[in-house]
Amino acid sequence: ARQYRAISFDLDQDGTVFIAMEDPDDVPAINFLQKQLGKPVRIHIATTSTVQAALDQYDGDGSSVGNEIDKVIAIQETDDSEEVVDKADVAEDSPIAQTVNLIIDYGVRNGASDIHIEPRENFVVVRYRIDGILREANKLPRKVLGALVSRIKILANLKIDEHRAPQDGRFKIVVSNHVYALRVSTLPIVDGEKVVMRILDESSKPATLQELGYWGYSLEAVQQAIVQPHGMILVTGPTGSGKSTSLFSVLSMLNSPGVNISTVEDPVEYRVAGANQTQVNPVAGMTFTSGLRALLRQDPNIIMVGEIRDGETADLAVQAALTGHLVFSTLHTNNAATCLPRLLDMNIEPFLIASTVRIVIGQRLVRRLCADCRESYEPDASRLTELTKVFQLKEAGVMQRINELEKSAQEAGIGSAGSGGKGSKQDADTLSTTSGAITRLWKAHEDGCDSCNHTGYRGRMGIYEVLRNTDDIQQLIVANATSEKLQAQAIQDGMLTMQMDGLVKALRGQTSIEEILRVTAEKA
Repeated sequence: ARQYRAISFDLDQDGTVFIAMEDPDDVPAINFLQKQLGKPVRIHIATTSTVQAALDQYDGDGSSVGNEIDKVIAIQETDDSEEVVDKADVAEDSPIAQTVNLIIDYGVRNGASDIHIEPRENFVVVRYRIDGILREANKLPRKVLGALVSRIKILANLKIDEHRAPQDGRFKIVVSNHVYALRVSTLPIVDGEKVVMRILDESSKPATLQELGYWGYSLEAVQQAIVQPHGMILVTGPTGSGKSTSLFSVLSMLNSPGVNISTVEDPVEYRVAGANQTQVNPVAGMTFTSGLRALLRQDPNIIMVGEIRDGETADLAVQAALTGHLVFSTLHTNNAATCLPRLLDMNIEPFLIASTVRIVIGQRLVRRLCADCRESYEPDASRLTELTKVFQLKEAGVMQRINELEKSAQEAGIGSAGSGGKGSKQDADTLSTTSGAITRLWKAHEDGCDSCNHTGYRGRMGIYEVLRNTDDIQQLIVANATSEKLQAQAIQDGMLTMQMDGLVKALRGQTSIEEILRVTAEKA
């Protein structure tokens, strides 16, 4: 394997061995491998970093992932509806246990947020969500499904004989001296039990607001709001938009021995040292509403409610903010402006919303361009026409405003060559706009590079809009104004919309226009 830089990763039903190689045109190596295996082979290209990561997973005796799968498929296949798994098959040192370890290890090393193990009629698919995009990694023989799921259930302390109901659990592992928590969810589907594992790095330090992508007006607004002694701060966006990460960052900033931080979450994703975190448990009667009511008797300074889902929870959160507590929570709305009418829909009095809400943060996550291989280009007429329509570039003063924003972003270090990557040949320190036009955009390299596993993107970042509850906004809330009027007033007050924040970051080479349009399509 090391000599030819080749890794076996799958075995087809007809006996074909799937092999990943750095050089798929190395005919002598392919002939040698085929002769040694005594089976037909199918070659797939792999990056140097991927092959090296797999080689690093070898045991001392030289056994590989392919060898482990060969061992695994020897497990007796049983009827899926009444599957019986031998204890030996899921023991700590069993081939199945080693296979689970390899699946998790690959996800951790490649920065995956989730691992999907999905049964199909004739095989099992393993997919990883990396930088927000699901990617299929390999296929396993169907006959390993039962033992694979049972091993994960054992790790997560779930019932291995329960196949008809969803289950949730959690366990921890250590990879390269980092502690990772894996949140496990099982779900019965037509072809068997599907497992999704969410990977959470418990050893990582919370990111600063700047590291998350806040800058300028948004950064100033958040920093001013979180030091207030009371009030409510809301974060809104769809599932997977980074709301929990933003709250974790802020709570970590506010955490000190003199402050009582209490939370009720579903589930607890990030641990905050010194905070009192409670997980929702409907079976035991612990809901967001009952949990929040209990927290108010715990002498808290700062309260975080994972999500406001109903009017009763919303009312309790508002009352907590009115009585001297700083309250953080989330809602699911399209943008910051639609968050306030949502509270009105929950029968919260307008004057209470106006007097308690400090800011509303709307956010999305976009993939970050790989700084080592990103490319700049001059937009053609069709792309400029598209941008003009989406960002209203022909409206009076808009293009000049964008140019001023890019200058401010440049001064704040957004996308500068010194903030990561090679940058020099891409000349990221120069502006991409004039006062009258967009002259340059950035895109992912078609073939990527080793730094980004040849995807063109590496990591993710947030794009934000922060609506401040100014005097004018308060008057609109009391008057039951529409979200459109609230949005217009917030922009007049200085707010950048998510799209505009994304455009500035795209102009600075941090992400691409395609990414901005992908995550804000409903706003286009």
